[in-house]
Amino acid sequence: MKNLIWTVLLVCACVGLGTGPGRMAAAQNPGVAEHVKQLELDWVKAEQAGDVTRLGEILARDWMGIGPAGSRRNRQQYLDVVKGGRYKLESFETGPIDVKILGNVAVAQGSDIEKSTTDGKDSSGKYVWTDVYAERGGKWQAVRSHVSKVK
Repeated sequence: MKNLIWTVLLVCACVGLGTGPGRMAAAQNPGVAEHVKQLELDWVKAEQAGDVTRLGEILARDWMGIGPAGSRRNRQQYLDVVKGGRYKLESFETGPIDVKILGNVAVAQGSDIEKSTTDGKDSSGKYVWTDVYAERGGKWQAVRSHVSKVK
C-alpha cells in the first residue's frame, strides 16, 4: 500500500512539472475552447472546399486519424484523399462540440450528420468523433482523430 501511495505522489509530482505557467494559462483561458471549436468548423469548411492548404494548417505534421472502417491515415494520406476528390462532403450539420482543455492539450468531441461520398460510394450518415489538439509554439493543431459511424 505504501508503494502505491508513493507511486501516485511521484506521478502527480511529474505531471505538475509538465504544467508550467504557459501550459496553465491555456487551461485557464476559456477562449482556447472556443478557438478549438472554430478550428473544428474550419476543418469542415476546408474539407467541403477541398482546401488542403487550410487542412494542412489545422493538422500537425505527425497527425494520425482512424476512420469509421478502422483504417489509419497519416496527414499526407488524408490530404491526398481530399485533394484527389476521393472524399466529397456535400452537406454537414454539426451537433454540439465539447472541448476539454488539459494544459497544452485539448480534446474535442462532437457529432455530425453529413451527406458525403467516399471513393464514389455513399458514406452519408451520422458520425461521432474525437479530435486531440496540442499547442505547439503558440499554435493549436490536431494531432490525433477518431471517427465512428452511428448505425
